[in-house]
Formats: sequence, structure tokens, C-alpha cells
Amino acid sequence: MRLPRSGAGWTVAVFGVLALLLGALGLIWPETQLRLLGLEVPAERAAGDYTGTFLTASSMAAFNMGVYYLLAVATEWRPFYRFTVWFRLATFAVFTIAVLSDVAPDRFFGVALWEGLGAVATAVGLWWDGRRATPGALTSTGPETSAPVPAADAAG
Repeated sequence: MRLPRSGAGWTVAVFGVLALLLGALGLIWPETQLRLLGLEVPAERAAGDYTGTFLTASSMAAFNMGVYYLLAVATEWRPFYRFTVWFRLATFAVFTIAVLSDVAPDRFFGVALWEGLGAVATAVGLWWDGRRATPGALTSTGPETSAPVPAADAAG
């Protein structure tokens, strides 16, 4: 796999690698994953407790998501980068509400914060990349080049 070719690509790559690794962690050592999230790890689970099932499903989803993010980076799929900004902000909101309404432990706010900061970092990366791609000076070759052309992939 080649390295990211843009600032936004680097932010998506970091998230992709971490999602892949944390997903694998949840599949291999689920108790460690629960402790990282600040969740209780009882010695035995009661009948009807599907924590393990849920953790397996969410860990596999995180692993797959990491692969998707890394594929987007490998192809420099910028529309995907923009898409992730909005959905990571939505994830931040949902996870924050879960903590504030006592559905999730306070420590889970770290996950919400990670999502929110990641969304902002990618948005800033898209803005920066778009700014670098926009011509900085006007040229005098004719009327069609009298103003800078906005970058097609600028954050918007």
C-alpha cells in the first residue's frame, strides 16, 4: 500500500489503521477491549447476556471499516473523505448523548471525542489540500483565466 498523498488522506489513514487494530483487538482479546472502553468485565456472564456477541459484531465492523478507510486512502478517494467528516460528527453526537444520558460510562466519551476530533482533522485536511491546489496568482493569458479556479475537491 502506498502512503497517503494528501493531508486529508493522512487523517483517514490514521483512523483506518486504528479502527483495523482496535477491531482486531476486540476479536482476539475482547476483555481488553471492554476494559479500554471502561466497561465491566465480570468473571461470568449471566444467561441471556450477549455482550460477547455484540462485541464480536462491533469489532468485526471496526476491522472492516479500517479496511475501507485504507482502501479509500490507497485510491485517494476524496468524496469518501468528505463523507466521513459528516458521519464522524454524527457519531460524536450520538456517543456524547449516550454518555450524557447514562447509557454509556463516562470513559466512553473518549470514543466520542476521538470521532469528533477525527472529523475536524479530516475537514481541516480537506480545506488545506483544496487551498494548496488552488492557483495562488492570477494569470494574464486571457479572460477565461482572470480568476482562480476553486479546487474540485475542496471541503464544502
